[in-house]
Amino acid sequence: MAWKLDNDRPLYLQLMERIQQDIVSGIYTCGDRLPSVRELALEAAVNPNTMQKAFSELERLGLVYSKRTSGRFITEDEQMLTQLKTQLAAQHVQEFMERMTLLGLSREEILQLIQSAIKEA
Repeated sequence: MAWKLDNDRPLYLQLMERIQQDIVSGIYTCGDRLPSVRELALEAAVNPNTMQKAFSELERLGLVYSKRTSGRFITEDEQMLTQLKTQLAAQHVQEFMERMTLLGLSREEILQLIQSAIKEA
């Protein structure tokens, strides 16, 4: 999937979000080795230092850990990954609700739209 980055927010935060999304969606699983900083920086078309900052923050959060000379790996703490998935889903729902409210839709109308979309899926 292409890396969609914008200039509205710090790049390293967007990179972190993308890697987190890749983790919770199953692209990377518990214990998987991540591509190198240079590989991902090239793929995302960002400076390696920016990708390094994103990796460092992910390590600080405990989602990623380093093995000396072997690279970086996804945490094996499945509970942490489940919590991250729930947190990210809740954020998406909140953003969706805010956007629908801005459109002037009531909760009932939003619920009808969701139910309709589920039936079509």
